[in-house]
Amino acid sequence: MPIVLDGSGLTVEKLVKIARHNQKVELDKKALDRIKTCRAMLEEKIEAKEIMYGINTGIGEFSEVVLSDEQVKDFQRYLIYNHAAGIGEPMPIEYVRGAMSGRVNVHAHGNSGCRPEITQTLVEMLNKGVTPVVCEKGSVAACGDLAPMSQIALLMMGEGEAFYEGKRLTGKEALDKAGIKIPGLQARDGLSVINGSNFITAISALQLYDINKWLKQAEVACAMSLEALLANMKPYTEKLHELRGFPGAIRSTKALQKLLKGSDLITGKLKVKVQDAYSMRSSPQVIGTAHDSVRWAKEQVEIELNGVGDNPIFIPEDKLTLTGANFQGSPISLPMDMVGAAVTMISVLSERRMNRLNNPALSVGLPAFLTKGAGMFSGLMLSQYTADMMIVEQRILSTPASIQSIPAAADQEDFVSMGMNTSIKNAQIIDNAYGILGIEFMAAAQALDFREHKTGKGVSKAKEVIRKHVEFLDVDRPLYDDHNNMKALVKSCEILEEVEKIVGSLE
Repeated sequence: MPIVLDGSGLTVEKLVKIARHNQKVELDKKALDRIKTCRAMLEEKIEAKEIMYGINTGIGEFSEVVLSDEQVKDFQRYLIYNHAAGIGEPMPIEYVRGAMSGRVNVHAHGNSGCRPEITQTLVEMLNKGVTPVVCEKGSVAACGDLAPMSQIALLMMGEGEAFYEGKRLTGKEALDKAGIKIPGLQARDGLSVINGSNFITAISALQLYDINKWLKQAEVACAMSLEALLANMKPYTEKLHELRGFPGAIRSTKALQKLLKGSDLITGKLKVKVQDAYSMRSSPQVIGTAHDSVRWAKEQVEIELNGVGDNPIFIPEDKLTLTGANFQGSPISLPMDMVGAAVTMISVLSERRMNRLNNPALSVGLPAFLTKGAGMFSGLMLSQYTADMMIVEQRILSTPASIQSIPAAADQEDFVSMGMNTSIKNAQIIDNAYGILGIEFMAAAQALDFREHKTGKGVSKAKEVIRKHVEFLDVDRPLYDDHNNMKALVKSCEILEEVEKIVGSLE
């Protein structure tokens, strides 16, 4: 059943279905009526020669230049040409589909002034699998994602390039093969496609979806390490976190309780320390902080997915044209900078627990570096090196992009969000996070093979899944395959899916 785009109700989960899983979309009938009404108002204003930014004026520093009637006809074409100025390799198809979905949802409000054919063409492209080729870099995410969105707009003129049925074709070839009519660009049409932060919003939505699953897996890995390190379970009492009140910490400790249910640690059969190190006992507070950051960022992203991010904005009921800055990407870039730092923070926490598993002075009786042949063998010593390298890279990438504005357009656009930099570096942070967590999983499974107590149901299932992919390290072997297999396993979410079948949802 198609997902109906009507300007409201587009969630992160729905966008993932459209962008990643190719679910069909449908433009709401009332939304189409709103688009037509707005266009009729705009054409009246054009006929009356009312001065409107980006329609019969230039843009940016040229906004004071009024265009002649002849120039208005060609302006949209040249606007798209000069803004299609990105660089680099093509973005993933899911990023482009996500941005197109978000743009349709902006148009659905009926405040963008484009012809309905433009919005309907975007819908057809989504449903028939025509995905514009869009360079990865070039957006400062303030006047919207102008450079990447312009490569989408090129298709409206039958130009540019597109992926279709696994092939990279010219835009015209792709549209012709898919049976999509080229709408062309008239007054306002080009700017209505490009002037919003739809790329950084779509990329952020996809990343938040994945990060939520990664954080749940961080709790599974944490529970395994707690079992292996014979943790005191009092810090994971739900009441303790309710007294402080942070929802993320309450959520996290509930998840850990589910994972550890049935463990000898819970029943008190094992002798434990009076108080464990921070990397153990503050895990719910720290992972919970990341949950809270993700929750706020998701709220911001969903507001943007369902808002009118455009300029100018037309209000038909008031016959009003408003220019402003609803394209500004800061409401997305700032929270997503924070989320990137949160993922790095949880990765550091993961590595610190892995360190305790390896270090014989801290591991409560586990063999040094989790090997039976210390001296001859080095066990997981070098796995920690690999995790540490990736964490340093994450720390470098966690510098906020949202404070890095460089003025552009002769200082007319003198503050920009740099949200695309946030999106690109977050992708690298997340990629490293899969590997770091995979190494903790591997170490925790190795450590649990040296323990004899009964583990929690969730922990037991997680270890069972890991052992399908990585064998116990009896004697030293090259570990790069194990590291890459574990990274792929974390990314696949197989551990999480199997564990949640046993213990229920960790949300």
